[in-house]
Amino acid sequence: MEVILAKSSGFCFGVKRAVDKVYEQTDKDKKIYTYGPIIHNEEVVRDLEKKGVQVLESKEDLEALTEGSVVIRSHGVSEEICKLVEKKGLECIDATCPFVKRIHNIVRKESEEGRKIIIIGNNGHPEVEGIKGWSKTPATVIESKEEAEVFEVSEGEKICIVSQTTFNYKKFQELVEIFQKKGYDIIVANTICNATEERQKEAIELAAKVDVMIVIGGTHSSNTRKLYELCKSECENTYYIQTLADLQLELPNSVELVGITAGASTPNKIIEEVQNYVRINF
Repeated sequence: MEVILAKSSGFCFGVKRAVDKVYEQTDKDKKIYTYGPIIHNEEVVRDLEKKGVQVLESKEDLEALTEGSVVIRSHGVSEEICKLVEKKGLECIDATCPFVKRIHNIVRKESEEGRKIIIIGNNGHPEVEGIKGWSKTPATVIESKEEAEVFEVSEGEKICIVSQTTFNYKKFQELVEIFQKKGYDIIVANTICNATEERQKEAIELAAKVDVMIVIGGTHSSNTRKLYELCKSECENTYYIQTLADLQLELPNSVELVGITAGASTPNKIIEEVQNYVRINF
């Protein structure tokens, strides 16, 4: 039996940068906080907690601080949160992914110029919540065809469409087409990260040719969930696990190819553990 690991697996550039920034701070004698879990991976968050890094779950938690350093995670935060950190005189270590920061700049600029902002993504996701917080007017989040079909703007109103960086590229295109058919004055900014597109493409191609597919990532990871859904559509025997402990495989002798991919917030150590286990035991 052969085990094939997708080339684009594990930490993406933005996640690695954010995690590295936090670990760098743990060597210093100070209180360290992250605004929300630094990434959607419980193993990493637990390890950082052991090193004294505390997670701020809300604006109220931030307001209660009187000292320490606050790390802004790769998902980014709203302008309000950035200003609050500054107002309280706390050290701000901004680990927002540069690709997410680009969306913030687009949304701020276009909303200031009068365009209504539409964010194609998952409502409630921390990245999307952060993006909404940079619009000078209320932004609308669209996730489905049904929502896009019923959406309307006032006559003469202009809109700007951006996307969550980890959204499915094909679905993004489909939703944009619905808006374009309405005849609105639209600026479309495809802000899906190239690494996300490449990861999804590789996962689909791999899942289409293997007998079993394993997708590794945090249970709260949006991009891992999308990888699972894409792989499941190509390979019925697709498993979604967070760590090796979740893997319960009983492979028949007929299985010749097993594919593995992982979300952008999955550490290499976990990927290697799963890969080695499957190779040795099957």
